[in-house]
Amino acid sequence: MNITLIGGSGFVGTRLLDLLKDCPGYKLCNIDLQQSVFFPDITVIGDVRSQSEMDVKLAGSDVVVLLAAQHRDDIQPTSLYYDTNVGGMRVTLNAMEKNGIKRIIFFSSVAIYGLNKPNPSEDYPSDPFNHYGKSKWQAEEVLQEWYKSHPDWNIDIVRPTVIFGERNRGNVYNLLKQISSGKFLMVGKGTNVKSMAYVGNIVAFVKFMIDKVNSGYNVFNYIDKPDTDMNNLVALVERVLNKHIPSKHFPYWMGMLGGYCFDLLSVITGKKFTVSSIRVKKFCAVTQFDSTKAMTSGFVPPFTLQEGLSRTLEFEFVHPKPDAIEFQSE
Repeated sequence: MNITLIGGSGFVGTRLLDLLKDCPGYKLCNIDLQQSVFFPDITVIGDVRSQSEMDVKLAGSDVVVLLAAQHRDDIQPTSLYYDTNVGGMRVTLNAMEKNGIKRIIFFSSVAIYGLNKPNPSEDYPSDPFNHYGKSKWQAEEVLQEWYKSHPDWNIDIVRPTVIFGERNRGNVYNLLKQISSGKFLMVGKGTNVKSMAYVGNIVAFVKFMIDKVNSGYNVFNYIDKPDTDMNNLVALVERVLNKHIPSKHFPYWMGMLGGYCFDLLSVITGKKFTVSSIRVKKFCAVTQFDSTKAMTSGFVPPFTLQEGLSRTLEFEFVHPKPDAIEFQSE
């Protein structure tokens, strides 16, 4: 089976390639704008927005895993979200058709549901609140329309919650680092639930889809259960690092005021800061999603959420890392 990743040089793609590389019967290729640090031998430079490039570079593939995306919440201009996330989907589908490829696994996002929704399952109405979520939903709409005229295709969509793990430099890492530093400021009561996904589990789920979910149009939320809230997350960090973590609670309005101040400062200085109003809003939001469909599909996660968090904490803050390779994400 020839499996091509588009956008596989990043965090999730690297872990997926690492999982698949030793599987018998797989031949792997990675197409990305950036060279892969760990898999340069199977990586070719290519732009998902270029029809001519994708037409050539997808030749011979059996399955496409589409990871390429603009995903940070501070991308400017905002048209880049739609050029890559939506335009790249159209380019990929056209290139697949030209090359006779009929299987695609697409990384969408739970961001399509919006914030503070009541544990949405896959059939919950879309209500994205930012350009990332809107562009991911528009990409899914492209797939929906495509499937109507291509019913013999296998289209699998995975909507993961925030993904964390070793080497990742995104929101969960920043949160864990802040908590472990002992200078953590809790905005709100800390009882808001946070759905998370450990990278070791999400790539295992993709392999499961490649092997087992090979017909029809399928959509899966992916969240590692049970969910945790902010207070329990702080307690876990305390246990793993064996240190007391003092935390002060600040009301939501005060946190948002601080976020808006950093927004204004960013506009004035042209610099990007780790604190912003949208990040405070996301931090305090209930981000709980239903993953019953994925967890009753026959897939068994190789790690519990607590094991994934513990492995990440130990790798990042307990044992010295063998190198300085990191992946930036949200």
